[in-house]
Amino acid sequence: MGLKWQDVNLKDGCIILHETKNGDRRRVPLSGLALALLHEHGKVRRLDSLLLFPSHRDTQKPIDLRKPWTIALNQTGIVDFHWHDLRHCTASYLAMNGASLAEIAEVLGHKTLQMVKRYAHLSDGHVSNVVASMNAKIFG
Repeated sequence: MGLKWQDVNLKDGCIILHETKNGDRRRVPLSGLALALLHEHGKVRRLDSLLLFPSHRDTQKPIDLRKPWTIALNQTGIVDFHWHDLRHCTASYLAMNGASLAEIAEVLGHKTLQMVKRYAHLSDGHVSNVVASMNAKIFG
């Protein structure tokens, strides 16, 4: 949440993360809705803060999403779901949309393909469709 405007490149559609879990600086591509929303957010950005998402109370600190996250989960009845689980969802959706393990590793910043395998989970429906697609191609 400490992302600063200087680390956002709307023209090239990417952000730079300087502090990551594995300690490596990483370029993250942006496209589609995320890029469009950041373009809009940039039009109304606060001039008294370098942060993309400054706190409403102290613009020099990033917004704290813990309370809104908890409220959203409670209002929707979602249980046992954590912010970090979104990384697993991303990996799984990338895999189910044809991304290779190496591509998923690049997006998520994983150093090993073993770590990608821990994160990317194919749904039963997707696996069934892969088998059905193979059968259709081979047997018509």
